[in-house]
Amino acid sequence: VSLVNFRKHGLGKHLQVDDSPYGGGPGMILRIEPVARTLEEQKKFYHSQGRETHTILVSPQGQPFTQKKAKELSQNNSVLTLVCGRYEGFDERIRSLVDEEISGGDFVCMGGEVITMAIIESVSRLLPGFLGNQESSEQESFSQSLLEYPQYTRPASYAGMDVPEELLSGNHKKIAQWRQQHALSRTKKRRPDLI
Repeated sequence: VSLVNFRKHGLGKHLQVDDSPYGGGPGMILRIEPVARTLEEQKKFYHSQGRETHTILVSPQGQPFTQKKAKELSQNNSVLTLVCGRYEGFDERIRSLVDEEISGGDFVCMGGEVITMAIIESVSRLLPGFLGNQESSEQESFSQSLLEYPQYTRPASYAGMDVPEELLSGNHKKIAQWRQQHALSRTKKRRPDLI
């Protein structure tokens, strides 16, 4: 993971990267020139090493980021370049420079940094060797289009709340069935849109 600030390609002595929107309106718009120069520099650098690049604009107007998309990106052999900004938004022409646009969901943040960090973490943890136990990423929420089953640890009983007998049984088949059943029922109740 590396960070590149497109301000290094800003304009004038103040390295300006934004300007007022044509037609008026609130906020500042990120200019195309600094972003375009930064992306060109990145592509040139990686292409000189024989690497392809895949550029993603992080924006509330993009497709919602999902676990399925995280898995797809983790299997992409290209260098992923995530472009995030601040202010009111991007000059529309910047969209012509990217391969796809991803959103963190149906909400707006002050900038794209938080969503970008979430994408980086979500994709990275799917890479071989990133987690201490790769099985962790294979059995968690969304990995099979279901929410994760309930988890318990010691003590087996606390204030009248007991760990389900199936989980204490040691019978791997019963445990697997219990987990599948509860993942499905939890998903139906909390996120029926996933089914």
